[in-house]
Order: sequence, then structure tokens, then C-alpha cells
Amino acid sequence: MAEAADFQGTPPSPARHRRRRTGVLLATVLALTGLLQWASPPSADAAGQEAPRAATDTGSVAVAVDGLTPSVPGEGDTVTVTGTVTNKGRQAVTDAHVGLRVGPMLTTRSGIETVARNSTDILSPAGQELGGKYTAKLSRLTPGVSQPFRISVPVDKLDLGEDGVYQLAVSLTGETSAQPWQRILGMQRTFLPWQPEETDPRTRTTVLWPLISSTHMTAETGSDEQQTPVFRDDRLAKEISPGGRLDRMVALGKDLDVTWVVDPDLLASVDAMTERYEVRGEGDTTVPGRNQAVAKRWLAAVQKAVAGDEVVALPFGDPDLASLAHNGTSVGGSLKHLKEATDVVVNTVEPILHVKPTTDFAWPVDGAVDPSVIKVATSAGADKIITRSDSLKESAGLSYTPSAARPIGGGTTAVVADATLSTAFRGDLTKASASTLATQRFLAQTLTLGLQTGKDRSIVVAPQRTPSASQAQTMAEALKALQEGTWTQAQDLTTAARAKPDPAASTRVPPAGAYPSSLRKQELPRAAYEQIARTQGKLDKFNVILSDRSRVVTPFGRALNRAMSASWRGRVAEAATYRSGVEAYLDVLIDQVKLIDKSETKLSGRSATIPVTVQNNLVQGVENLVLRLSSTNPTRLEIGGDAYQEQPVTVSGGHSQSVKFTTSANANGRATVVAQLYTEDGRPYGGPVVFDVKVTEITATVMLVIGGGVLLLVLAGFRMYTQRKRAAARGPEGGGADGPPEDGDDPQNPTAPDARLTEEADTGPGADAPQAGDPAPDTASESQDPSGTGERVDR
Repeated sequence: MAEAADFQGTPPSPARHRRRRTGVLLATVLALTGLLQWASPPSADAAGQEAPRAATDTGSVAVAVDGLTPSVPGEGDTVTVTGTVTNKGRQAVTDAHVGLRVGPMLTTRSGIETVARNSTDILSPAGQELGGKYTAKLSRLTPGVSQPFRISVPVDKLDLGEDGVYQLAVSLTGETSAQPWQRILGMQRTFLPWQPEETDPRTRTTVLWPLISSTHMTAETGSDEQQTPVFRDDRLAKEISPGGRLDRMVALGKDLDVTWVVDPDLLASVDAMTERYEVRGEGDTTVPGRNQAVAKRWLAAVQKAVAGDEVVALPFGDPDLASLAHNGTSVGGSLKHLKEATDVVVNTVEPILHVKPTTDFAWPVDGAVDPSVIKVATSAGADKIITRSDSLKESAGLSYTPSAARPIGGGTTAVVADATLSTAFRGDLTKASASTLATQRFLAQTLTLGLQTGKDRSIVVAPQRTPSASQAQTMAEALKALQEGTWTQAQDLTTAARAKPDPAASTRVPPAGAYPSSLRKQELPRAAYEQIARTQGKLDKFNVILSDRSRVVTPFGRALNRAMSASWRGRVAEAATYRSGVEAYLDVLIDQVKLIDKSETKLSGRSATIPVTVQNNLVQGVENLVLRLSSTNPTRLEIGGDAYQEQPVTVSGGHSQSVKFTTSANANGRATVVAQLYTEDGRPYGGPVVFDVKVTEITATVMLVIGGGVLLLVLAGFRMYTQRKRAAARGPEGGGADGPPEDGDDPQNPTAPDARLTEEADTGPGADAPQAGDPAPDTASESQDPSGTGERVDR
């Protein structure tokens, strides 16, 4: 409408006329081109590459290279390529065949990566097809159907030239009913390393072979003397069982020239499984573990596999150095845990593997470092840090890959692993096609690296910490082919770290801001280290009262090391659950030593003793405890003559002990008393027990009764005294027995006759009097009569 207005008003400009004519001409050319393509199929170009851009179903066939043998061909070998082709389009492919194409040599490592990223691109040149008998014919490829292929070709037919890496493309050529001419419908590129003769110098290559797992053991042990370990689950048994991940790592690694990198926690956990152990079940229940034979078999296989190889041991539990550096150093005691995790390494690994491990290496996650990570890594004694080239990047624009060893100051050496080689075996490698491509890419990279320069170099490969079984299988196949090749030779990690550094290589540690944000998001938070510190504080207070501290220090110390493990990355909630479980179990043990609650106590007098009972439900005895009993109102009730009294406490395992305190009441009524356990350093242990003491009132009536009783006793004593004097008055002059008078029996005393008269009066009427003819009474014998009142008192 705008152009019509211009035409009706102002005439169009010459430029607009030219654009209009150009557009008409272009439309005509496109139309003629389409007619020509409809009339006849496109022809191949001079290089033998069809022109597929005009096809509407380009890439409709997926080509998978499942095998390429040998991975590194030599003179006189025959290369065999196997795989499958799958029609993913809607139309059947007819008159199809699979062919091989050898592309130009790749001279740079970046070129190899570009091809790997675009391995299925059918538009880029891939070389001329070999054709003839070196193709696989497919009559018809139905949609959704896969067909296998196999092509074998002698190396001399591949027309390989000088040493280097060549593209080897497998293409599917065919036609469809909609476009009935031959064109490339699918392609898969891989790499063919070619160096039939040895070179000098050969690149010295170190490959780390990690035996690391996640955390499996808890802090819990059985309540018996054997301290039966308790596992979180039974997944470790699956990993070490035949066909499991760790079983495959050992079986594959034993035939390779590698440096073993082990987590002592893994070895200690499997070693614990060789004896009686338990596995957590539903809720708080546990079930007996039944994989002792599996554990023994795996440990025996590890011992055999590592014999003669270098074993590098990480700190116990493989602590996350970057998480600790970024979030834990500001929390007291965190670095102490790292030191403890390092100190127990030798005594853990050597008794199990029977080899002395190397302990001066630190390995941050993915080799990512910054100054704080380096500082933490070296704080526990490590002076060699395994980093990666995508962290410690080159800044001098080198045209080759320098050696791994780099001095970074302070006597510390950074061992820089090659990032491309170290990440070559990630992702899903369960499919044969993915595994084959990863293997050939790895070999191509190592050969191109070796051809970069004539310098003598040491290269390190540090793969992911916990490769899957399929990843381990691919790694092993690649390393076996590499070690059979002609451009590398194996060496251990310590030798690589001691190699002469390249003066042109970068030694600058990246700043904190350069640490990858993707890795930082996976780190343990500060709250994790605060909880660990809180648990350690409880453990320290608990340890001082134990008679056998090793029963608690060892399992809980190792549990806190596991709580800092790098295996918790990306599992924040699960890590928190583990830490809380450790702390909760420690709280349960602490509560096994406690005071028994008391009800109100009554005192019926001014002084009494109050017993307080200490209960110990632990297997072992407790000591170094002090029990303090204090009165909140000492003016009413004193404890031991003061406001409080303390007594030391020692209780054997599984027993209780009552501690008695002397109290004195100064007034009637209730007084509140507090019982509290303390450690010898004065810190409270457990909760207090508070109870009331009621002092019973002492009335005047009670005092009168008590006074009357005392008076009666005095009167009875006086009567006894007087009766004795009466009996003594019956001496020789008073008709008594012969003999001198006793003290106080004076015959001249006028009271003596009265005493006799009184005694005679006692034998008055009704008494038994002597009769005629009876013998005279014997007063001496009479005084010995037990019924005599005087004798009864005297006895």
C-alpha cells in the first residue's frame, strides 16, 4: 500500500527500480535452479563429496560406529569398522550403502575437538569415499529399523601419509522416493591415530586410577564390646560385588600402568565389612550384614592389583577442600579435622593394602583452585596440589602443552592435569558407539599432543573421582591402546611432580573470582561446618568422662571426617541428614550418663543425709565427674555446712551409684535443692535434677515427752543406787555376811537398823516365815538369791 501511494503521488526512485529488478531476477534464477534439480540428481564434486544441502531429509539416518579395531593401527594391519545404521525418517531408504571416507589430517588439538562436537555433520567435507568392495550394501532401510554393518580395509588402502591424526568418517548414502538420487543421509566421524614407528622423546604420561566412593558408614556402633559397625545402606556391597563399579575398577586397573588414588575411608569401610556388621533398615532398626565374603574377596583383589604400583592416599573421607576453603575456615576447628583426616591415613591404608602410601598430594574437586583452596590444601601437610589446565590456564600463548609440574610458591608444586584428556570419559558411555568415539578421541589427543614439539614432557590425566562401570571400561580400553602405542610411556605421579618445570608454563594461581560458579553452588554451606563444630564440642565434653575414650573418639572422629567429604557435592539435603544423625547419636550416648529424677524428700529432724543416684548405661565406665548438690535457700537448708557440696563420681559400665550428702535444717518448711553433674574442668554435664526438701516441724509436746523420758531414766538410776546401799548395810555387824563393810556401810550409822527394819517389814504378813525345827537362816546364802532385789539391781 505504501508503494502504491508512491506510484500514484511521487514517482519511485532509481534505486528502488534497481532493487525491484534484482528481486525479480533472483526469483527467476531460483525457480530455474529448482527445475534443474527436479529434472536430474546432483553430481558429486571433485573431492567426492555430494551436495546434500538441497535434500529435504538430510541427516535422516543415524550412523553409529560401535567398534574400530585396532584403535591404533600399524603397518600391515587391517582396520575393521562395525556399527549400525537406523532410519529415523518417514520414508524408506533404498539403494543404500555404508562407506568409509578418510579426511584430511588434523594438526591441532582444537581441530580434534571441533570434529568431535560436530561428529554427525553431513555438510562438512569428509573426504572421498573408498568405494568398491570397502562398502556395505543395504538394499532397503525401513523407517525405525536398524541394520548392522561391518567393513574391513587394509591400512595401505587408506592412503595415510605422515604421522598424525586423520578423520575417519562412516557415511550412509542412499535415496528416497521423494528424492530419487544418491546423497549422504547420515554420517559419523571418528579419529584414526597413525604413527607406526616409535618416536623420541615419547611423552611421559601419568594416569590416575581412583578408588573412591561415597560415605557409607555411620558413627553408630553396636552396644556390645565388639562395637559392631553400622552402615547407612548396603550400596557399598553392590559396588564391590562382581560386576559392580568398584569391582570393575580393580579388575581393569590391575593390568594398566596407573597411579592408584585411594580414599582410606573406602578401605576402612570394606575392611569393617569383613567382620560382623549391621545395615540400617526401616526406621531405627538394623539388620545383620551378610557380605563378609564379598568384602574379603575385594580387598584381596585390591592388594594384588596395587602391588608394585604407586598408591596415593587422600585424607580420610576425601574432604572437600574447596568447600572448606570457601565456607569452613571461619568456623573454629574445621582445619583441625582436615589435619586429623591426614594423620590417620598411613595407619589405615598400610595395614590393609600392605603398601606404604604417598600422602603429600591434595586433590581439589575437578582440580579447580584459587588462593584459599591452595592454602587449605597445604595446611595439613600436602605440598603437591593436583589441579587442572582449565583452572591454572596458560597465559603465554604457548603452541604446545607444557609439562604438568609447576612451582607456585611457598615450596608448593601444582601438578596440572590436562583438562581435555581428563574429561574425555564423562557422560553416558553405556553405548558402544559413545565408548568408541571417546576412546578414539582420547588417543587422537595424546598423539597430537606428542607431535606438537620435540620437548621432553610429562602429562597427567586426572579423570572424574567416581567413574561408572561403563566409563571405567572405556578408560581401560583407551589406556591399553595408548600403552601399546608408540608415542607415550607410563610414569607414576610422584615422578611427574618432580619433573623439570617448563619455564614458559603459567604458574599464576587464578583469583577467587575465577573459581567456577557451577562448582561453588555444589559446596557444603557454612552451616554444615557450624554443625560439625557443635558436634565436636559435645564430643570433647563427653570424652573427658570416659574410661576408654578410643571407643568413642575413633568412630565419631571418622564420622566427622566423612561429614566433610567431597562426595556430598550436589547432595545438600542428604549431607544434612547424615550430620544430624551423627549429632543425634552422640546426644543419645551422652544421655546414657545421667542423674535419676527425685521426688520431694522429707527431713524429720534438724540433720539428715540425702542420696542422689548417678546412672551409667554405657558399656564402659565413667570417671572424672563431680556431683554438686546445692541449696537455693541455704539459710533454711545447708548442704555439708554450706550452700553446696561436691563429691567425685565414678560409675562402672551398666551400673548406678548413690552419692550421699549431709544436710542440716535451720528452719522448718520447704527448700529447693539442685543436683548437677560437672566435668572436672567445671563444665556442666547433662541436665540438672531439681527437687524439694521438706523439713518436718519439731513441736513442744514432742520435746516434753523426750524430757519426761530422760527424767524417768534419772529417777530409776537413783532408786537403783539407794537399793544397793540398803543391801550393803546388811554387813557383819548388822547380821549380814562376814567380811569388812563395803564403802558407805558404816555400822555406827543410825540408818542401818532402819534399813533392816524396812527389810523385815517387807517380809510381813503373808511372807514365808521359818518354822520350829528349821535351821537358822543363812543370810549370806540369802544375799545370793537371784530373786533378791538388791542383787537384781547390782547385775
